[in-house]
Amino acid sequence: MKNVVCEHEKEHLAAAQRAKEGVLNASDVEHVCKIFRMLAEPNRMKIVLGLLNGDMCVYHLTKICDSTQSAVSHQLRILRDNNIVKAKRIGQSVEYSIADGHIREIIEAGIQHLACKGE
Repeated sequence: MKNVVCEHEKEHLAAAQRAKEGVLNASDVEHVCKIFRMLAEPNRMKIVLGLLNGDMCVYHLTKICDSTQSAVSHQLRILRDNNIVKAKRIGQSVEYSIADGHIREIIEAGIQHLACKGE
């Protein structure tokens, strides 16, 4: 069987080389994948979407997730351990918020993508 040569060999080879040079190292690629895995679980996404509207305590996040305090606390721990959300103690309660603006940008881009129909 003869190898098929791309009719755009030079352009594609140049594009492939640029892409390879721009690829993160293996550790960084794994870290980015880990962020997306954190956001891929539905209740964690509900928590993040809720926190995009403002800081909240666990009690109110349970209402967003329609879940128990224990289950939401578990998801918050995962999000907090992976720097997706941060916690601040206020008196006897803990208030959660989005860790940084990058998370907001990722989620907003995903929401905007919902309207894309492909070209």
